[in-house]
Amino acid sequence: MKYRKLGETSLNPSVITFGAWAAGGWMWGGTERKDAIEAIKASYDLGVNTIDTAPIYGQGTSEEIVGEAIQQLPRDQILILTKFGMRWDSTKGDFAFKSKDNNGVDIDIYKYAGKESIVKECEDSLRRLRTDYIDLYQIHWPDKTTPIEETMEAVAQLIKDGKVRYAGVCNYDVSQMKEAEKFLELASNQVPYSMVKRAIEKEVIPYCLQHKKSIIAYSPLERGLLTGKMKPGHVFSEGDHRAGLPFFQEENLKRTNAFLEKIRDLATDKGISVGQLVLLWTLEQPAITITLVGARNKQQAIQNAKAADFSISADEVALITEQLNQLHLLI
Repeated sequence: MKYRKLGETSLNPSVITFGAWAAGGWMWGGTERKDAIEAIKASYDLGVNTIDTAPIYGQGTSEEIVGEAIQQLPRDQILILTKFGMRWDSTKGDFAFKSKDNNGVDIDIYKYAGKESIVKECEDSLRRLRTDYIDLYQIHWPDKTTPIEETMEAVAQLIKDGKVRYAGVCNYDVSQMKEAEKFLELASNQVPYSMVKRAIEKEVIPYCLQHKKSIIAYSPLERGLLTGKMKPGHVFSEGDHRAGLPFFQEENLKRTNAFLEKIRDLATDKGISVGQLVLLWTLEQPAITITLVGARNKQQAIQNAKAADFSISADEVALITEQLNQLHLLI
């Protein structure tokens, strides 16, 4: 496993970080708790020392699973990244969308990052995670109803109280990052980034490079699209949010798989899967410190973690990018 410094903090997360959204089951067609716990443990055994979760993932389920899994692991050797600011149990803030919980019950999701909410969420997360501190605490999405000043000052107080070590943001643009840093130092910005979703290259990446902020790339495999395992006609389980995403429509699956076939020989020559090659390419992009990769079972977790045992050259990165630039999806 390889490790990289997160921003200017003392944290050194594994480049492959366990993303626990799917482990929580919500929007992924349910979860098997035992499988998820085994996946986390298998990742740790291969050097994955960092887990990213959030309260909204399964409305507490993901954090509970992480909390249970780490009871059998040394806490001081694990970095826990979690979030705040997406409430399903309150109607304050900015309405985000309607969904269903893991039991199929309708719920309304709100983006809210007021001070009193952050304090409550932190306590709830600590309880579910069975720990007394969070290594990186991140606002999940911008909340336009709450001043950034109020949000960041609340997190700064949690840091002062010893409940949080460092602060990060998710899905922030450059102007929002600049505003947040008036009130506390940010370690990172967690944003979507993959071969087929590269919008951050225009402004966010240059800003983070200039100001020594880490980018935590989520969905680097684009929710499984870039593994090459999903073929045209793929049928998702009930409750799986991917069924309605443009990336997984028939024509885009055809085009993506055609691109993946063009780089398959390179993966084969290295003795790795196409998905592992995609992760290696992602980790070679500027400012990308770590990638969040989900796993719902031990086998997936092992394959993800082992990607870090390999490397690709600058020429190979360029070759992949050249092929990638010919991929045009209907998005």
